[in-house]
Amino acid sequence: MGQALLVFAAASLIAGCGTVKTETDPTAGWSADRLYQDARTEISAGNWKDARTRLEAVEARYPFGGFAQQSLIDQAYINWKDEEPEQALAAIDRFQQQYPNHPGTDYMLYLKGLITFTPPSAAFTKFTRQDPSERDPKGLRESYESFNELIERYPDSRYTADAKKRVTWLVDTIARNEVHVAEYYYTRGAYVAAINRAQTVITDFQGVPVAERALYLIYLSYDKLGMTELRDNAKRVLDHNFPNTQYYEKGLEESVNNWNPINWF
Repeated sequence: MGQALLVFAAASLIAGCGTVKTETDPTAGWSADRLYQDARTEISAGNWKDARTRLEAVEARYPFGGFAQQSLIDQAYINWKDEEPEQALAAIDRFQQQYPNHPGTDYMLYLKGLITFTPPSAAFTKFTRQDPSERDPKGLRESYESFNELIERYPDSRYTADAKKRVTWLVDTIARNEVHVAEYYYTRGAYVAAINRAQTVITDFQGVPVAERALYLIYLSYDKLGMTELRDNAKRVLDHNFPNTQYYEKGLEESVNNWNPINWF
């Protein structure tokens, strides 16, 4: 009896396996053109997930055609729109490696700059009131490098004018970050480190407004170190470049900086 039940169970299991339905790919056999056009339809509708599936299929099934090249450009765009920056950057990297001289390279450089210019977390700065220059500068520097490469390689690109505006903001913001670090060292008594960091602003970011604060920090740090000659030299440079400076009266008090890219782009 037990053996009969075992045979029956095995037979039922085999029969059950035969009834399992396998999922079919509705796009099986589609041409690259059809896959891509369907992806464009989904992009227009804002259906990022379905668009991504179609574009990935184009790249996987037809890797050597023109549609594969365009699919990478669109994958970068929809991943950025879908707040998937890592996937977007991965698509851009693949594109740059495979098609270094593609006519769409200027757009990919621009998009790469945008992705690191305003990461998803930047949207909350309007509520936290965080100065953008207090963010990790890694993304800011990556954005600067991408925009700067675009400006140098493609001066006549339709994206270059906007990239120049963003580079201006980035230079100021990165410089402000250097001053934040210099001030951090100063308040903890690491005066030599403060001088070195503030000096970077003077040498690497000429003309930025925050250079005034950097010079004041250099002046204060030399004073704390008792290096009066270097302190007086720093004061002369500060007075010459910023004759109306208020730092001697107000010290390191700082007003809130509301110059946030979220608010003006």
